[in-house]
Amino acid sequence: MKQKIYILGLVITSIIFLGALLKINNWPGGGYLLVLGIVTLIIAFLPLALRNHYTTEGGRKNLLLYIVTWLTCFVVFGGMLFKMMHWPGAGKALLIALPFPYVVFLPVFLVVAAKDKNFSIYNTVAVLFLLAGASISSALLALNVSKERLDDSMLLSRSYNRVEAVLDEIPAAAGQASVINKIDELLYIIDDYQRKIFSVEGMSEEDWNNDPWIFPFPEKTSIADKALFIPGKNPTYDTRLQAGLGDLVSELQKSAADEETAGKIPLIFDFFETPGDSLGWTQGMFVVNLRVWSLIYLDGLETNLKLIRAGL
Repeated sequence: MKQKIYILGLVITSIIFLGALLKINNWPGGGYLLVLGIVTLIIAFLPLALRNHYTTEGGRKNLLLYIVTWLTCFVVFGGMLFKMMHWPGAGKALLIALPFPYVVFLPVFLVVAAKDKNFSIYNTVAVLFLLAGASISSALLALNVSKERLDDSMLLSRSYNRVEAVLDEIPAAAGQASVINKIDELLYIIDDYQRKIFSVEGMSEEDWNNDPWIFPFPEKTSIADKALFIPGKNPTYDTRLQAGLGDLVSELQKSAADEETAGKIPLIFDFFETPGDSLGWTQGMFVVNLRVWSLIYLDGLETNLKLIRAGL
């Protein structure tokens, strides 16, 4: 049994390592392998390994320690998985995972160690080093985005703004009136979103266009908390952009040449709306997303809309 557990552990470690390698290089399949590896580690390998050690230990003592050990691994590895996959709630999961080993596992471990007169001090030192390593790993994952990726994002925004400046010089088209009207409405909403955001951040659109690196706290999330939040009896977020994009996508899909083309239209706008969910896309784009990426998305959307309008 022990040999089979070792083999299973080796296989799971290989899957997680390969998944991490693919994920780091943005190659296909990395996310699936990470999910498969970590989920299998939590629900299969750890219970089997802990149960095997518990049953082979003389007297079968300290059941609580085994339970807390698995629970700690579940919280820590689960938080890491959420962060690596950029799932909603990843930040909160890591906030729980960072102190969890010290607040929950360590007290139980020390109590058990104190009761066992034959317990080796080296085991305690090893556990402390293991906890330190887990905390360092979680802390590194908690660093939202590297400076290099943020800098690349800023350069992308400047490229969008240059293209947009050229498109503004092109005379208005006289094509499909209904589509052009919807595009103009969306452009107005985007400008309004940007005005609100820049007003809250204490800067102007010209400042952003000239030097996007001055945008404060680019690595944080939820740009909508102040700029797009609507307080009141039923507080919510400004969803005009979501509603307008939904209408435009439907209009363009109706005039598409075939179903395949119609299915690709949402990709142009990075717009995927769940039926009956009036806040989902807005929350994903302006609450869960990084602040700077939300703003860059607005620049890119504005450019794409003007390109479509110029081609009608």
